[in-house]
Amino acid sequence: MGRSRKGRDISGWLVVDKPAGLTSTAVVNKVRWALGAKKAGHAGTLDPEATGVLAVALGEATKTVPYITDALKAYRFTVRLGQATNTDDAEGEVIAESDARPGDDEIRAALPQFVGDILQVPPKFSAVKIDGQRAYKLAREDEEFEIAARPLYVESLEMIARPDADHVTLEMVCGKGGYVRAIARDLGEALGCHGHVRELRRIWSGPFDAEDGVSMALIEELARTPELDDYIRPLEEGLADLPELRCTPEGAARLRNGNPGMVLTSDVEYGDEAWASFEGKAVAVGIYRAGELHPSRVFNQ
Repeated sequence: MGRSRKGRDISGWLVVDKPAGLTSTAVVNKVRWALGAKKAGHAGTLDPEATGVLAVALGEATKTVPYITDALKAYRFTVRLGQATNTDDAEGEVIAESDARPGDDEIRAALPQFVGDILQVPPKFSAVKIDGQRAYKLAREDEEFEIAARPLYVESLEMIARPDADHVTLEMVCGKGGYVRAIARDLGEALGCHGHVRELRRIWSGPFDAEDGVSMALIEELARTPELDDYIRPLEEGLADLPELRCTPEGAARLRNGNPGMVLTSDVEYGDEAWASFEGKAVAVGIYRAGELHPSRVFNQ
């Protein structure tokens, strides 16, 4: 018999404004400890030196993580022009340099090729698996390998500042699986000058904004106190991109047992994914069919 995990049965989201220098896993572990939570996970990894939104799911909210990881996200990042690194960010070794510095108009003209449905080759220093091994492990061992290009949807990519000739600041809105470091690398190549990410911040992820995030300093200050619970946001926020269906008491009871349950009429179409609520609380996520929700995930709250 497996050992049961100790901790509080607490559900919801704690949106963290992650500082540079911490891994996403370290943030989750700190949040779990600070809240004494039994279960926690994050919705989308940030590189250690990146800052911004890291949405930490607690308890039953972990069942809604896929809806945040699949949602659009926005990044603000600064590209260092004139240098390529082996990690495609400022933590790596410089492997190529150029004296070329494109003008603002050249940069703006190059951006549209990275918008829409594109193919992107992830950085070699990434968690992509190659024959069962992480790419970053192979890269650290100086192994020769190739990473296949992957599809990425980019809704927008805009230049927002040009601090100096060596740097340009961009904002990108994209879907799941995008590597900002790869955008910086490929933009530098397209401009004929090389490039890597100097600074990176995730400014929003699905319904969660960095400006509403809790700092690690505050988490440490309020750790193990009831005051930290005040910053926990409802599980239901993780379902913001899905339509809501209210259900009857009988429907809620059936859904909680994993059976199809009756929901009130709405404009949701047959076969759509939706979530059902009862008295303001999420009961289940599933597929709507002829007045019933057929559950795929059930929430115990």
